[in-house]
Amino acid sequence: MTKRNQAVGGYGERCAVRHLIEAGLRPVAQNWRCSSGEIDIIAWDGPVLAFCEVKTRRTGDFGTPAEAVIRSKVHRLRRLAAEWLSATGTSADEIRFDVISVLVPGTGRARVEHLRGAF
Repeated sequence: MTKRNQAVGGYGERCAVRHLIEAGLRPVAQNWRCSSGEIDIIAWDGPVLAFCEVKTRRTGDFGTPAEAVIRSKVHRLRRLAAEWLSATGTSADEIRFDVISVLVPGTGRARVEHLRGAF
């Protein structure tokens, strides 16, 4: 991954966190890593624990950012969520998986779309 792509991804995650907070969610972890991979953002939405995958793109030339969340990524995120719950001892009556799509145009503000319960 190039430094430019890393910068765009980091910017997208900052936009996503800001969006979640403005929407009333309470982030508890960001960029949680283990040997199996990484979870971008974990946040409480009231009593629901949301595991959020952030996808950021500069253009829509190859589809929306959310379309980049393929089946293998979905399975990996489910496994990672179970690992995080186990590692932290956290329990939740309900969990969900969200995708936060961030489109960063050449000029102007980023467009953020929050797909709750995406999978």
